[in-house]
Amino acid sequence: MIDPVAFRIFSLPIKWYALFIAFAIIISLFLMLRRARQVGIKEEFILDFFIWGIPAGIIGGRLYYVIFKLDYYLKYPVKIFAMRQGGMAIHGTIIGGILVLLLMCRRRDVSFLKMADLTAPALILGQAIGRWGNFINQEAYGGIVSKSYISNFPEFIQKQMYIGGNYYHPAFLYESLWNLFVFIFLISIRKKSFIKKGDILFMYLIGYSVGRFFIEGLRTDSLMLGSIRVAQLISIILIVFSSIVIYLRHRTQ
Repeated sequence: MIDPVAFRIFSLPIKWYALFIAFAIIISLFLMLRRARQVGIKEEFILDFFIWGIPAGIIGGRLYYVIFKLDYYLKYPVKIFAMRQGGMAIHGTIIGGILVLLLMCRRRDVSFLKMADLTAPALILGQAIGRWGNFINQEAYGGIVSKSYISNFPEFIQKQMYIGGNYYHPAFLYESLWNLFVFIFLISIRKKSFIKKGDILFMYLIGYSVGRFFIEGLRTDSLMLGSIRVAQLISIILIVFSSIVIYLRHRTQ
């Protein structure tokens, strides 16, 4: 098992998860700043979005998780703030970021769809990187698999997915690779002549949601709404909504 603590600064533990998230943020910022010059968005706006968007994303991801674990957190409300113990949801993070982006674009007269198209590829790549933090923490994995199945993966993954005497699906890896594929797809089509402003955003929502729907079905730690996996429900809604939007916008061509 890999130690989740990468190093310590005096007595403060710095975890691998935090380092992966920090690296994902840096890479995303670099990609957005580089692309901003090409689409006519000021770099200052990108930097301000990160300053406000990152805290909003963290708060949104935490609140989303807490809402679907409300019975537990009503009993132990002080643990709502114990974020070092884990408990974040990417859909909440996306909601928080979108709300900040909407407000900023409205106040500064910047096209939301143009900015969202700029953000989407960087976001999905950041998600691909961030999933490796789940790997270090031994979380976001799937059900039990056989030794023969897990032997298809590198040894370091096999060892980390050996938990409590069983091997588990490396669902984090499936999602990381899928997100990387979606990233490559988005950046490969964004300059095509048939792409309209906003298409990259909606294709991101479709692409990520398709992968998340199937991978979520493997996971053992899903947030639940009765007998329904919340992430699968949200994925279906986003796929249907985004597909309809793209169809209606391109039907008039």
